Amino acid sequence: MPEDLTESGADLLAMTADIVSAYVSNNPLPVSELARVISDTYAAVSKLQGAPQTQPEEKSAPAVPIKKSVMPDFIICLEDGKKFKSLKRHIGTHYNLTPDAYRSKWSLPSDYPMVAPNYAAERSRLAKAIGLGRKAAAPEPEAPPAPAPAKRRKIGIKTT
Repeated sequence: MPEDLTESGADLLAMTADIVSAYVSNNPLPVSELARVISDTYAAVSKLQGAPQTQPEEKSAPAVPIKKSVMPDFIICLEDGKKFKSLKRHIGTHYNLTPDAYRSKWSLPSDYPMVAPNYAAERSRLAKAIGLGRKAAAPEPEAPPAPAPAKRRKIGIKTT
């Protein structure tokens, strides 16, 4: 530890003392290990103080111009320039982005497609062909049940 304590050095010492005292109060520690714990903690705290602050990422340029990224048969990813029929899975697995986060990152309109237009039209045509998207037809009314046969009257034998 430095001999000449500046204001930041005094702060480091105070933080180290707080951390070590909290650790020792909750964990059994032999006296012989105390010096090592203090020096390790001081080193870790001083590294943290000297670590550069992370700057937010600068806005990078898209791999292709935004206007040329949507073609009839494919969409080009602005992150890496690869062609896809559907972007959602690619941007989710490779860049950990949702479609909304992707759109906001590249300042795209909210109606920017995540699926190639021709692919979407083909899927829509197939869905309509098998009847998806229509309301179920009203079931035909069931015929009223046939009246039950009349019960026979028991004729008992009179005993007098």
